Amino acid sequence: MLKYCMINPEEFLEFLKSRRSIRSFLDKMIADKDLEMILEAGRWTPSASNKQPWEFIIIKNKEFLKEISESAIYSKFMKRAPVAIAIVGKIKENPNWYIQDTTLVSMNMMLMAWSLGIGTCWIGSMDREKAKELLSLGKDDFLLTILPFGYIKGNVPKPTLRKPIEQIKKEI
Repeated sequence: MLKYCMINPEEFLEFLKSRRSIRSFLDKMIADKDLEMILEAGRWTPSASNKQPWEFIIIKNKEFLKEISESAIYSKFMKRAPVAIAIVGKIKENPNWYIQDTTLVSMNMMLMAWSLGIGTCWIGSMDREKAKELLSLGKDDFLLTILPFGYIKGNVPKPTLRKPIEQIKKEI
């Protein structure tokens, strides 16, 4: 019989609880091996019918990062990241599930980054059409997000409050 659980569940839960959104990065490029681990975490994300309807665009060019950060409405800090990854859903490859599939990709990448001591922050509010144009994406491409990545500068933020489990669970 194979052993599937390779991580201590209590340690894993503590790891999940420790993750934070990071908006301040050291001016230091992410090591290639770390970037590959983040990309592998994205590549191994589950997807509906295993369609894998995604593409990852790695952005390292500082001038381009500065330009594309202008499309991020509340996230101008993205321009100070050493690298960003645009997560693109391929609509035709999985028309009903590309949003869910690419959202799962982003979380896998964010968790892998955190495990490597690399910070990131979900960028939700952006002018997607402007960013798509800058990235030369087509009409059948859905730009889910552009995740900035970098080694953490300064202190890790304190945890935010969470609703009590009793307030959010329901049993039937």
